[in-house]
Amino acid sequence: MPDVYFKKTIDFYHSGHTLHFHVAQDLFSSHQIDMGTARLLRSLVDAPPFAKILDLGCGYGPLALTLKALYPESVVHAMDRDALAVDYTRQNAALNGLVGVEVYGSLGYDDVRERDFDLILSNIPGKAGEAVIASLLRDAVHFLKPGGLVAIVVVAALEGVVAQALDDPGIEIAFQETRSGHAIFHYRFTDAYRAAQPPFASGLARGLYHRDVVSITAGALTFPMQTARGLPEFDSLSYGSLLLLDNLALWQGTNVGRVIVHNPGQGHIPVVLWKLFSPDVIVLADRDLLSLRYARDNLIQNGCPASQIVTAHRVDLAFEGEAHAADLIVGILREEEGQSAAEQLARQAAARLTPDGALWLVAGSTPITRLEKAIEAAKLLRVTKRKRDNRMSLLLMQRKT
Repeated sequence: MPDVYFKKTIDFYHSGHTLHFHVAQDLFSSHQIDMGTARLLRSLVDAPPFAKILDLGCGYGPLALTLKALYPESVVHAMDRDALAVDYTRQNAALNGLVGVEVYGSLGYDDVRERDFDLILSNIPGKAGEAVIASLLRDAVHFLKPGGLVAIVVVAALEGVVAQALDDPGIEIAFQETRSGHAIFHYRFTDAYRAAQPPFASGLARGLYHRDVVSITAGALTFPMQTARGLPEFDSLSYGSLLLLDNLALWQGTNVGRVIVHNPGQGHIPVVLWKLFSPDVIVLADRDLLSLRYARDNLIQNGCPASQIVTAHRVDLAFEGEAHAADLIVGILREEEGQSAAEQLARQAAARLTPDGALWLVAGSTPITRLEKAIEAAKLLRVTKRKRDNRMSLLLMQRKT
């Protein structure tokens, strides 16, 4: 199968090593290696070898994989909350012949598998928000060995935010540099600071991402939702969601045993599906771990047993080891992923539907028109209806029998 997300290959030279990176259009810095990343790596040139390294928010892997090439005996963990980034870092490790790199999904430090790293490094995302940035900077203390180093880069506009978060007698700044739009910090934690810290609690459990509890009305249904910073639809539903939910209500009374929700967002669509159909299983599939965690928690808060919820942190519907078909698959397409990704999703969904199963997809009217033509040309599914509202379209399809 061709990689529908692939954009191009970037060559990167550092300290005598040339690395090659496959990049996706929908990942950070897909044109070239980000200048901040390159400067952060240069700031570590004279550092002694690191035995155990954690790259927090690895993207397609330039930090983690460059350091693995420099220190082949090191243990390197690379993590990201975006499943597409995880996929591309794994792909790039293989592309460069780098073995022994642990690559996995994690929401901040919540899913980091080990402790006692010598080096934690990160190109901190500028849109993370001050509370999340401060947490990423300070929570490193729980994952560093004594004397371990944290090395981060941010856009220069966030230098003050970082400096304020690190303004503590127990945090020692070992290196600081600001130029050409980026600020770099290297720092360590004193033994006294480490000893004073309570046990690590996940950012999710601490409410780090919580925005508000809102009441949502969808047709005859009204229900509470805990919304997250960094996810859309935190105070109202999008036109796409409203279009989907209005039509789902017309299906009430249909026997739906198993549902897959692609890109569940905050969880509005899964909650409505639960209230309308009470399915035996709801599968949540999303690239973003924050979305998966909030959609799952909102389902539970609205009465769905945790045992009936399955989460899949991935970009598509090609679930590994998941043999059961679905009676209904619904989702809002990420239009930035492109038409090829939408067509691949439709093919995967068609293969997972029960004989009478249905696929409902929402996107802008132009992408839906193109997808409808592709589906009809490939004879994948039978298009049963198309609805349009506010430049959004809903395509309703059933498996061909």
